[in-house]
Amino acid sequence: MSQLVPMRPRDPHEPGRTASPLELFFDLVFVVAVSIASAQLHHALTDAHVADGIVAYAIVFFGIWWAWMNFTWFATSFATDDWLYRVLTFVQMAGVLVLAAGIQPAFEDQDYTWLVLGYVVMRVAMVAQWLRASRRAGELRRSTQVYAFGIAAVQLLWLVMLLLPDEVAHVVLVVLVAAELAVPVVAERRGTTPWHPHHITERYGLFTLIVLGESLLASANAIIESLHDDEAVGPLVGISVLTLVVTAALWWIYFWPPHHRAITSLRHSLRYGYTHYFVFAAAGAFSAGVEVQIDRATHHSELGAVAAALTVGVPVAVFVLGIWWVAVRDAADRWVDVALPAAAVVALVACLLPGAFVTIAVALVLVVVILVRHPPLER
Repeated sequence: MSQLVPMRPRDPHEPGRTASPLELFFDLVFVVAVSIASAQLHHALTDAHVADGIVAYAIVFFGIWWAWMNFTWFATSFATDDWLYRVLTFVQMAGVLVLAAGIQPAFEDQDYTWLVLGYVVMRVAMVAQWLRASRRAGELRRSTQVYAFGIAAVQLLWLVMLLLPDEVAHVVLVVLVAAELAVPVVAERRGTTPWHPHHITERYGLFTLIVLGESLLASANAIIESLHDDEAVGPLVGISVLTLVVTAALWWIYFWPPHHRAITSLRHSLRYGYTHYFVFAAAGAFSAGVEVQIDRATHHSELGAVAAALTVGVPVAVFVLGIWWVAVRDAADRWVDVALPAAAVVALVACLLPGAFVTIAVALVLVVVILVRHPPLER
């Protein structure tokens, strides 16, 4: 550990490659950020500030997801785990905590100052990692340099955005999000970095557990609320049970297909990585929707029945369609290939009818039954 290890491209076929303790530690700070983002979305939804809440959540979650994803793909290709690599990773973790502190102002006042500053801290540390990798990258040197300079340039523009009037800053924000998304596309065309399929999909699976864990917390909150509200014990216990059932079904659906088969090319990898924004955000939003159901049961929500149901139905539909699109289709027979999109439609239509949460849970249980009876196809 006292000596720096040359940062060379790692073998994408390295046997037994799994998430390192540092990567697991890195994920812990995202638990904080995801939890705060979900809680703030819940408050916005239950107070009937739906449009503002969704926009703020989409922006906040982009920062969370993009910083996590960039580190994860870099680590699968170049991780060394020496002292400098660890220190730079800790700097990124510090940036996540600053970003987390800026989530509430972003929701309540549309003030993105601390959010952007925390994000820039994370990304500057990532620039340092890419520059270090470029020294020993060989034929990937050009690609690593494009990553480093592309990321650095966009970070300068994020800081400039903070100085602009709000009406201009909102337009620039959209442009900068597009610029961030474009950097990997441009860089990888200069040379494809060597991702490890099993390692990278394991990392995505671990982050999925983080966002689904927020729903389990919401389920526990329903039980806790029932201990203090004798009149709503039945509905709250029902919400807790339904949340557990739906969360377990979403877990089952996510981990049914062999994800490593979904990233066999650059195009498929970009599709897999970028679509997961919607999958992760939907899982976090589902927990906020569950909290809205609790508020409805205890008469603390401003939303009507249909709007409240949609806070659960929409995230479930987006999650199911996202996983079907990026991982399930390539391993599914016709039964599974029809069942998942159908379940997503049911999740949305059920919101227009009484007992929406029950209908959604039943639909997902039926999907799980189909998945059990129809294992992934061998390709």
